[in-house]
Amino acid sequence: MIKGENRVKLLVIGAGGREHAIAKKLLSSSQVEAVFCAPGNPGMRRDGIQVLPITQDDHEGLITFAKKEKISWTIVGPEVPLFNGIVDDFQSEGLPVFGPSKAATQIEASKEFAKELMVANHIPTANYQAFDTFEEAKEYVLNGPIPIVIKADGLAAGKGVVVAETKDAALSALEDMMLDKKYGTHNARVVIEEYLTGEEFSLMAFVNGEKVYPMVISQDHKRLLEGDKGPNTGGMGAYAPVPHIAESVVKEATERILKPAAEGMVKNGTPFTGILYAGVIATTEGPKTIEFNARFGDPETQVLMNRLESDLAQAITDILEDREPELIWKKDGVSLGVVVAAEGYPEAYNKHIPLALPDTNDKIQLYFSGVTEDESELVSDGGRIYLVEASGDSMEEAQGLVYEALESVDTAGCVYRTDIGHNAL
Repeated sequence: MIKGENRVKLLVIGAGGREHAIAKKLLSSSQVEAVFCAPGNPGMRRDGIQVLPITQDDHEGLITFAKKEKISWTIVGPEVPLFNGIVDDFQSEGLPVFGPSKAATQIEASKEFAKELMVANHIPTANYQAFDTFEEAKEYVLNGPIPIVIKADGLAAGKGVVVAETKDAALSALEDMMLDKKYGTHNARVVIEEYLTGEEFSLMAFVNGEKVYPMVISQDHKRLLEGDKGPNTGGMGAYAPVPHIAESVVKEATERILKPAAEGMVKNGTPFTGILYAGVIATTEGPKTIEFNARFGDPETQVLMNRLESDLAQAITDILEDREPELIWKKDGVSLGVVVAAEGYPEAYNKHIPLALPDTNDKIQLYFSGVTEDESELVSDGGRIYLVEASGDSMEEAQGLVYEALESVDTAGCVYRTDIGHNAL
């Protein structure tokens, strides 16, 4: 039980489907009285989550609210407020908060920082070089192998990665990132990596200094189109568990990637508390690291929360108070989620698309991200609009439930992939 005589009030910072899933899971705890989400979105209210008119960048406003409402602790969902030092600001006011410090978020905010951490701590990863100037990067690409991976060295909402299969594609990516500043001026530096072949999976863990508590693995579908074609997105769907990744591979990834990363952050003087996300690829030489993130993945969280049988609120409370958390994961069945996005995403897309939404029940859940209200009706307000999640005894059953739900409504103006989970069949 959460220590204390009264049920607690919690605050979730963020506005998307990831935060919706976290808040809903927290609210399911018998120890929790209320969960607030700032700024949240109106779709969250369907699950009893209280949304606030405070932006995630308004640190002062969030701190004032947390004090006024006697919030027991706060969890930060997105990367931008973490990178802007919101954890440091809360802690300086004596407010408990679950997430990494600004210094620790460098593991996500700087691809070069992450690579140097991996090299220093013998964490398996792709060979790489970093470049500040377009001409040097161009020369490297022209004289190097193809395919190759090019990453903007900074926060890019999951989109600043290009797998270039031709020299022309690689040069075009460099122009976008370094000359046209597609991902912002702070992303004009690039990291160029060797292309790794294998099956990718997401391995997340609750971390407290050198202590690592891994979650069940999941698999995200980043590409926009069926067959993993098209541009990278923030994620078009996910599922868990991933049956074709052997447990021995997951254990090796935990021992050789997550644990050394946590230990290395402590040695660096940037200890990490929060959710550490490792994007991993199972190669013929063993698991190797693609990237680190400093927070829950999206859309992986929307399927993982339904796999967690124990109390999330209690687990985070225990970590914040330096106790060992109890984490119990479902051993049977499959959870699968499919993202519904606006046509045109991840580039220019329409907003205010009227939404006909599938019905929910004990097997079908909706997690909202890019929505707003128009005369009390939900309409789209972002690239990724909502995610339909289903749990079944098998992959086929989970897929069938999700796609039957989507086919039962009019999704005009929207797009979604029809092959989420195909890798596991």
